[in-house]
Amino acid sequence: MDKFDDPAVAAVFNNYPEPFREKLLRLRQLVFDTAAETKDISPVEETLKWGEPSYLTKTGSTIRMDWKQSKPEYYAMYFHCQTKLIETFKEVYGDIFKFEGNRAIVFHRTEKIRVIELKHCIFLSLTYHKRKHLPLLGV
Repeated sequence: MDKFDDPAVAAVFNNYPEPFREKLLRLRQLVFDTAAETKDISPVEETLKWGEPSYLTKTGSTIRMDWKQSKPEYYAMYFHCQTKLIETFKEVYGDIFKFEGNRAIVFHRTEKIRVIELKHCIFLSLTYHKRKHLPLLGV
């Protein structure tokens, strides 16, 4: 697992209740793994946006993740709502993932994550600015 460079981000993860802490740490690692496997991607910057762990690259659109007490059975990966990301994800993976409007992929606490498909979504987000002009983001 990639280490935390920012103690504030680590603190947010440490404050998530179990089992969501481990599930969100897994999402975090998928972001870093996808970036490491992707050619020509700038390093991922991990920070907090709106108090949520957030991941940015120069070539991509921000990815955030969080668990909210208002929806205690779910956690989510958030994408910029003014991009074509969720629209594309729904077209390609609408039968696999659950979505919240045009901003998130939502996971139930008991759900097994489809790693290959989710990593593809992460890849599309981390490279968004290189592909936003392509139909279905070049899928």
